[in-house]
Amino acid sequence: MPKTVDHEERRRQIAEAAARVAASRGLRAASMREVAAEAGVSLRLVQYYFDSKEDLLRGVLKHLGGRIAARVARGVESLPRPAGPREVLYAALTALIPVDEDSHRVVLAYTAHHTLTLTEPHLAPEGLAYANALLDFLAERFREAREADQLAVDEDPRTSASVALALVTGLQSAVLAGRHSGPTAVALLTAHLDRLFSPVPR
Repeated sequence: MPKTVDHEERRRQIAEAAARVAASRGLRAASMREVAAEAGVSLRLVQYYFDSKEDLLRGVLKHLGGRIAARVARGVESLPRPAGPREVLYAALTALIPVDEDSHRVVLAYTAHHTLTLTEPHLAPEGLAYANALLDFLAERFREAREADQLAVDEDPRTSASVALALVTGLQSAVLAGRHSGPTAVALLTAHLDRLFSPVPR
């Protein structure tokens, strides 16, 4: 019997190989030939699943967005139940900060590919789908906290979510550049949440 090929798994393997090349040697090194060598497959096979470099970039952005979204989901799902908005926000946001080798590689590769969308905006939808969903999720948690009168500030929940994501993006860059360690970045994020959720006189 011929072996059944899991095409989605094969696409995932190739996208993951491209992410490894981008994280270790830079995005410019992630040619289709280099990706094929990293994945241990033929160039023809890479071209079968991704018919152009642009198509490969789209696939990698989607794959990395999924990897990061999965980290957030695992962080939230690991919380004891019931978990309040503050606990959920902490778990979701800290999951975005590179604190170990795997998360460092994923965030570095995603950042490199996402930066490309600044000059290649037609690639942006693949990479921003997860970010937009995350923003919606965070805004809903801030809305819950606001309705429960748990916040020290009275602002639009989507504004709070956008500021929190902007802070995390800056912390990601600082960790990748070596200006902060992962634990230091987590501590700074924690301080931000503490200020938002600290009790104030009503």
